[in-house]
Amino acid sequence: MIVMVNKYILAKGFNGVSIWPFIILKNKKFKNDSILLNHEKIHLRQQAELFLVGFYLWYLIEYLIRILQYKNRALAYRNISFEREAYRNELNMNYTLSRQLWGFLNYL
Repeated sequence: MIVMVNKYILAKGFNGVSIWPFIILKNKKFKNDSILLNHEKIHLRQQAELFLVGFYLWYLIEYLIRILQYKNRALAYRNISFEREAYRNELNMNYTLSRQLWGFLNYL
C-alpha cells in the first residue's frame, strides 16, 4: 500500500480512491483518517483478488446495473457490492485480516 495525496484526481465528493497498489487521498489531512484508509485497504484486497482488471470491469458493470435499478447515481454507487462491503466493515480495523476470499459476494 502506497499512500499519495493528489487533489486533482478525485471527483467532487470523494476523499480517497484505491488504484492498486496506491491509495490516493484528496488532502493530506486524510492520511490520519483510519476509517477512510481502512475502507480503501478493503478495496485494495478486492482488487488484488480479481486481478485489478476484473475488479474494474465488475465494478463498472455492477454500477451500470445499479443505475438502472435505482435510477440514482449516488444510490447506485453505495449499492455496488464492493462499496457495500467496504462501508459495512470500514470501522473494523482487523477486517482485512479476517476477510474471506471473494467476501464482496456476500454483499450482492
